[in-house]
Amino acid sequence: MALLEVSGLSKSFSSGRNLLGRRTGWTHAVKDVSFDLGKGECLAVVGESGAGKSTVGRMVLRLVEADAGTITFDGVDVRGLGGTRLRALRPRMQMIFQDPYSSLDPRMTVADAVAEPLVVHTDRDRATRTRDVARLLDRVGIGSRYLARYPAELSGGQLQRVAIARALTLEPSLIVCDEPVAALDVSVRAQVLNLLRDLQEELGLAYLFVCHDLALVEVIADRVLVMAAGEMVEQGAVEEIFSSPRHDYTRRLLKAIPVPIPRDRHGKFLTPPDYVVTP
Repeated sequence: MALLEVSGLSKSFSSGRNLLGRRTGWTHAVKDVSFDLGKGECLAVVGESGAGKSTVGRMVLRLVEADAGTITFDGVDVRGLGGTRLRALRPRMQMIFQDPYSSLDPRMTVADAVAEPLVVHTDRDRATRTRDVARLLDRVGIGSRYLARYPAELSGGQLQRVAIARALTLEPSLIVCDEPVAALDVSVRAQVLNLLRDLQEELGLAYLFVCHDLALVEVIADRVLVMAAGEMVEQGAVEEIFSSPRHDYTRRLLKAIPVPIPRDRHGKFLTPPDYVVTP
């Protein structure tokens, strides 16, 4: 049985109000999206900006309420939960946001930020929490020496590692990764991406990986779901999507992937003098 099953998921947002405060129209952000995700699997949701990728991820965690559709997590109807039952499920479903600068409270130390889920959802004492946080920081490559630091004292890559540690504190089964490396320098992206892959293999995590960069998707994902204008245009295994895409939109996305060394019209690699413009 799949860990996560989504069927017919839809969401519309009000597109404006008139002078009387009445809604004047609706924008369909997500229309009838369906997919499943197995334990230890990574499903990448790809598409251009505005395609509805992040909205899908947020609806799965009920950070945004869906208008229609079903969300089943490990046999539990997520949309049917409320109050105490929903709160009890949340530790098993976590999220890593795109921008670590805004997802972490600048007034909290690294230790307090990572320990906060433990304070809310467990009864562990302070000494135990500190020990657990130090262990997690070591696991994500930060080190316990950063426990007393504030977000302003860390780089973007370090902050995203803190955010990953925070997402792992409650030992989740599913993590929604919303463009987790998009805000990072190119030199740091590979490091964070490798960390996510290592954690997935070690802990058996399932990732719903929201991304617009197909080059990254090819590295980390098992399957791909392609979205355009809120609709699902195709989905399949990574090898299938990259080798024989069925939809023209997917083919255009694949053609937009930059190549390290361009080729001429005959397929020959161009040497640097041929394509680098010097001042």
